[in-house]
Amino acid sequence: MLKLLIKLFIKNPEDVSDQKVRNAYGTLCGAFGIFLNILLFAGKYFAGIISGSVAISADAFNNLSDAGSSLISLLGFRLASRRPDPDHPFGHGRVEYLTGLVISALIILMGFELGKTSVGKIINPTPIEGGVLPMIILLVSIAVKFYMSSYNRVIGKKISSSSMLATATDSLSDSISTAVVFVSMLISKIFGLNIDGWAGLAVAVFIFFAGFSAIKDTIAPLLGTAPEKEFVSNVEKAVMAHPEVLGIHDLIVHDYGPGRLFISLHAEVDGNGNVFDLHDVIDNAENDLREKFGCLATIHLDPIDPGNSELFSLKTEITRDVQACIGDESITIHDLRMVPGPSHTNVIFDAVLPADCKMTDAEAASLIRKSILKDHPGYFAVINIDRSFV
Repeated sequence: MLKLLIKLFIKNPEDVSDQKVRNAYGTLCGAFGIFLNILLFAGKYFAGIISGSVAISADAFNNLSDAGSSLISLLGFRLASRRPDPDHPFGHGRVEYLTGLVISALIILMGFELGKTSVGKIINPTPIEGGVLPMIILLVSIAVKFYMSSYNRVIGKKISSSSMLATATDSLSDSISTAVVFVSMLISKIFGLNIDGWAGLAVAVFIFFAGFSAIKDTIAPLLGTAPEKEFVSNVEKAVMAHPEVLGIHDLIVHDYGPGRLFISLHAEVDGNGNVFDLHDVIDNAENDLREKFGCLATIHLDPIDPGNSELFSLKTEITRDVQACIGDESITIHDLRMVPGPSHTNVIFDAVLPADCKMTDAEAASLIRKSILKDHPGYFAVINIDRSFV
């Protein structure tokens, strides 16, 4: 059914790089989710009244809260699509992450409330009626919720939406929790055992942990996460495709919400080349990144002297020394230059340490300085410590 709605209401549905298409997906899925959840609430509430099951009634109100979650998700897409303004020059894309966080918090709250109700049912159990109609309603609900989880996950991944992925997690937990309630009714009907309260408690625990998992996934982009290795590799390939670029470093990817990426990096070029020609190369590289990744790119031109064999050889030796003294072969150095003096030679460079390196910048610089002085007497290292952002 959703595929038909997509065809009817979304133009160019495959062009997810277009913000209008993304917003159309979010609006459609949000509205469709509200509609289905209200239907499920009505059906389950009716089934809960007929059977007298607290687990079914609680599950019904869980679906009602899901309708509210879908509404929050829909509003989140609307707010995230607002144009940048003087107070928010990078746009409002992170609102979408905030809506995912709110939905996750609602999942946890619902788990807590269901757990409280279930404990009361365990202490004071009441008989339940496992009739055919309530069981049919539960089976339909399981199927619908699994369908909702599937389409939210597929489209959430397609348009990179954390709020839709949180909704998918919520729908999957609902499907499983309703299955637990169905099994408890089946046991009651076949064996005469009333485990309604225990089933509700099991559902509550599952929902609670699903909520925490969803919160973890939505907080991560708000705090700032490293880009995927494949994305970093593709950015490097795009820039290095220009023959004049001899190397890159200091790559940083800033995420201000889905479809709002900002990339900055340093590109090494031959310092003996024509500065106007090299500037044109950098402009072209920036445009390539914009077109390929739908981002805003800023590249700093970094001149080096590729014809200086002595400097090249020294860079290889110092890189080896730095990696050995820190104990990490992933460390790189850049912007190496030499300043000879009457008593010693200053060797100036940046060393890029991995983000998980336990040493402080001062400790690492001191260790590297001592290592270089030991292996290269007469050389004094002037070091700037960088941390990798990718």
